[in-house]
Amino acid sequence: MISLAHAQTAAASSDPTGGFMQLLPMILMFVVLWFLMVRPQMKKAKEHKALIAALAKGDEVVTSGGLVGKVIKVGDNYVTLEIAEGTEVVVQKPSIGLVLPKGTLKSL
Repeated sequence: MISLAHAQTAAASSDPTGGFMQLLPMILMFVVLWFLMVRPQMKKAKEHKALIAALAKGDEVVTSGGLVGKVIKVGDNYVTLEIAEGTEVVVQKPSIGLVLPKGTLKSL
């Protein structure tokens, strides 16, 4: 009985790849997942962070909730938007989704 067990372990250890070929499909799936999902999401987050950092008074923006307005005041965490003549709204900086080209509000 012991000699059979010894013979089985010797045969299993003779695999030259060491079981790497069994893990190769799993590794390839993670690499594809990284390039198709994680990396583009990180790039998008980096672009949004740059957009938030570049906000300045006078920019015309759209919030994630759909409000369109002109930036009146920029603070550390909040932005004051003028959404109509004499109507101001305070929103959080991360809620800014898009900076519009100058003059867009006049065409609306």
